Amino acid sequence: MPPPMEPTTQPLVALITGASRGLGAALAKELAPAYHIVAVARTTGALEELDDRIQAAGHQATLAPMDITNPDAMAQLCRSIHDRWGGIALWLHTAVHAAPMTPAAYLDAKDWAKSVACNTTATGQLIPYIAPLLGSSGRAVFFDDRRAGDKFFSAYGATKAAQIALARSWAAETQRTGPHVHILSPAPMPTATRARFYPGEDTSELTHPREEARRMLGLLG
Repeated sequence: MPPPMEPTTQPLVALITGASRGLGAALAKELAPAYHIVAVARTTGALEELDDRIQAAGHQATLAPMDITNPDAMAQLCRSIHDRWGGIALWLHTAVHAAPMTPAAYLDAKDWAKSVACNTTATGQLIPYIAPLLGSSGRAVFFDDRRAGDKFFSAYGATKAAQIALARSWAAETQRTGPHVHILSPAPMPTATRARFYPGEDTSELTHPREEARRMLGLLG
């Protein structure tokens, strides 16, 4: 008589959009001991570097080098996640397009279009795709930036504010039913995005992404 089969358990899965650098990469590395990371970003090389670090620590990740503004690619990714794992426990959305700082009266049409596509439209497409994967008990996490309305932050500020407005509506709608939607406000970090806004800034007083990732995850409990 054959021995009984050992029960198989699916890993907890964390989907991170914008995982290649900065806070997204730091969150991936912090979560890797407890979650299987699905890392999404456009930059293949940076994703591979992240994967090397995760594997060196004895953990695993699945790399998804794709653009979140491509709805067909993201729909296929979500279907693949469903087919392989059944769902996810956590979605952290750190992807953002940082348009150059400029007065609103001189806003470049291409920069505006990219900002809307990445920061706003993609979020509106991703929420319906990812909500079924989270179910009632999963968590979605968005990261606020309170510079909306500040001078020269026209494209970035407006589209980031619209993204957070979407997240706030989703959070209010799912307060009783889930999934649980969180909106966190990271401290200033020496990231490539911030460097575009503040070139030449003294970064010695800024919080390292690793420390900020730990603080953000601590707020989630």
